[in-house]
Amino acid sequence: MKKNIRTLDSATFAFLDIETTGGNNSHDRITEIGIRFWRSGQIVGEWQTLVNPETRISPFIQSLTGITDAMVADAPVFAEISEELESRLKDTIFVAHNARFDYGFIKGEFRRLGLLFSAKVLCTVKLSRKLYPGFRRHNMDALIERHGLDQVQRHRAMGDVSAMLAFFEQALAEKGTQAMDEAIAELLQRPSIPSNLPVDVLQDLPRGPGVYRFYGENDVLLYVGKSTDIAQRVASHFSGDHGSSRGVRMSESLRRVDWTETAGELGALLLELKQIKQLKPLFNRRSRAAKNLVSIELANNTDGYLQARLVREIEPHRLGDYFGLFRSKRDAEKALSGIAVRNDLCNKLLGLEPDHEGPCFQRTLGRCKGACEGGEDVTRYNLRVQIAFHALRLKTWPWKGSVGIVEHNSKTGKTDILVVFNWMHVATLDSVGELDNLSLQGQAVNFDLDSYKLLVKALIGRDGRSLKVVELDAVGAPDVLMP
Repeated sequence: MKKNIRTLDSATFAFLDIETTGGNNSHDRITEIGIRFWRSGQIVGEWQTLVNPETRISPFIQSLTGITDAMVADAPVFAEISEELESRLKDTIFVAHNARFDYGFIKGEFRRLGLLFSAKVLCTVKLSRKLYPGFRRHNMDALIERHGLDQVQRHRAMGDVSAMLAFFEQALAEKGTQAMDEAIAELLQRPSIPSNLPVDVLQDLPRGPGVYRFYGENDVLLYVGKSTDIAQRVASHFSGDHGSSRGVRMSESLRRVDWTETAGELGALLLELKQIKQLKPLFNRRSRAAKNLVSIELANNTDGYLQARLVREIEPHRLGDYFGLFRSKRDAEKALSGIAVRNDLCNKLLGLEPDHEGPCFQRTLGRCKGACEGGEDVTRYNLRVQIAFHALRLKTWPWKGSVGIVEHNSKTGKTDILVVFNWMHVATLDSVGELDNLSLQGQAVNFDLDSYKLLVKALIGRDGRSLKVVELDAVGAPDVLMP
């Protein structure tokens, strides 16, 4: 019978710490690397170097680490040490405290050189949580205090390496070789999980579509996301290193995950949008609700020429009279300027210049054909305007009243009916039977730019989906709230 080879007997552990110019490995750089190599209970080597980050070190970081611009001025840049570093770390277990940070920066530096770097990674924060689950804090200062470790020069690479290795050796002495080996083996094989989450968090997550939510301390909502496979998508948040300080902060803050299953992808997309806008998670930005949507109306002036004006009060029952939906007046004016330039239209008639005597400024540059001073045929000008704005015309709701979009998941047996009216998601029902008791009268629903785009794409373009749409004339229409 073949005897199992224990990791502690067979592997070389590279205890590594870095200092950096900041917390974002996409643009911050390494200023110092320290490594101590440990094998079978013995220190078998060490390596340390300052690194020229090729950028200035902020006064705050200089104060924190003691590493100044002058100290790194003559140090090698990362490209000059990359080959040696890769050689030293080859076939070792990469050990770091909060390893996502250090590993992410090392990978990021190699990536800048067009090189890939990977290693088996052991995080001593997670090792401490595994071996000492009764304690709440596992940062380096807490470990030094709790285990009575020798004081070191904190926030310098070899100082932190010394403290990390001292904790490792003391835990080995206290817990024994077998318990230590089992903990290391489990952490090396386990999918990367943020240290404040239960290790079995992925086991409970569904493999179907839906929306997931990340919560931090005091149950603060951090993030809302959607996927056709919740478990796979959540695992992808945790795998590998983070490419931004935002990802690192969210991972370190994460305390709880929950989710809502849906029957299909469209239901997940609509629920994600609704929850981001209503609940305002800290780390979601792109889909936040606009405070005031702006659109464009065209109307004839007293001379019969089509004029453009910006409107904020958008009436959903006459969407076909509007052109474009914009999150701000500035965005709408930018779109108008682009239309004017591409089509030689008049800036005065598009509302881009205040009303005044004489031609518009673009006319003096030869970029307007003279409508502002009656120099272009009205019919010809208006036709050019209609052609220029055609692609921006909003889609009129093509049904008499509300519709139900039926999504069914054959794997889970779940059915959702997404009730939609005038491109607004009004409600989600679990069964056809709930339609009998549904009334939209008195319900208040926000008209939303992102939902409009999503539903137009799904219902008119169909976006490759095969959707079953049922008209629901009897349930009426909701009250509409404009942002």
